[in-house]
Amino acid sequence: MSVEGIKRSAVLLMALGQQEAVEIFKFLGPREVQKIGAAMAGMKNVTREQVSETLDMFMHEAELQTGLALDSGDYLRSVLISALGEDKGGQVLERILGGNDTSGIEGLKWMDAESVGELVKKEHPQIIATIMVHLDPDQACEVVSSFPERLRNDVLLRIATLDGIQPIALRELDDVLKNLLSGGENIKRSPMGGAGAAAEIINFMQTPYEQSALENVREYDPELAQQIIDKMFTFDNLLDLDNTSIQLLLKEVDAETMIIAVKGADADLRQKFLSNMSKRAAELFSEDLDSRGPVRVSEVEEKQRAVIQVVRKLAESGQIVIGKKQEDAYIT
Repeated sequence: MSVEGIKRSAVLLMALGQQEAVEIFKFLGPREVQKIGAAMAGMKNVTREQVSETLDMFMHEAELQTGLALDSGDYLRSVLISALGEDKGGQVLERILGGNDTSGIEGLKWMDAESVGELVKKEHPQIIATIMVHLDPDQACEVVSSFPERLRNDVLLRIATLDGIQPIALRELDDVLKNLLSGGENIKRSPMGGAGAAAEIINFMQTPYEQSALENVREYDPELAQQIIDKMFTFDNLLDLDNTSIQLLLKEVDAETMIIAVKGADADLRQKFLSNMSKRAAELFSEDLDSRGPVRVSEVEEKQRAVIQVVRKLAESGQIVIGKKQEDAYIT
């Protein structure tokens, strides 16, 4: 979610009122709750125009709610505790407003990547790998990317070769987290790791890190490296989606993101998108694409990763079925 998207979400939740916000928070992940909650906590002097604009974007009638009249801190406390319970809600609130860290693997999900990296980077790589597979792939990517190259590659190799987690390893992980975070929570004990987990994390990495990690795995086991590559879904793979999936994707991704993402695509993939738009929409999209000046490859990659995240979510929900990058130059 973009910074602007987080701000608009915070305004919307403040405008909808406490009960509605509670229900919405129940469907959000840890990182989304933390980011939106932090935006709500820091929100000052929300204007009627801001509320109206936000509600219009979400296709609702502009209507101020009593929630905006509440103190943002009290409002946020009430919403989080109602949505997440006294313990977890209180922990999240403390994290947002500058309190102590939470504990256990679930606690790590509420922390920023830099803090997680600092906590675990001195642990054994196998322990780090076990922790990483319990995090969301994008968060794990941020954490692993903060490591020195040797440690980063070692951890990713261990993730790729991780074949389930034994009880003794989980007990060791519990002990480590208890020492790091002063007490832990119960953790999900299920088979994790493998080529798929490594592929998901590497998918979020910048090109140099991706290439280095894959090369390290290839030296260890060429077949395993190929398995990871086969499981990585790239922007170019969108060409393999059927028309219905492309049309659904176009509805889920905002036009600005798609324009920049397609800026770095080849002609066939561009045509794939255009052919699934109405004639007028395709004309406007082409005009915006042609009028766009040079765009950094890093920006194109960022937008393409955002599109791929939407694809994965749609695939996970069963709405679509799914089966790189250049250096930081300019695409004209």
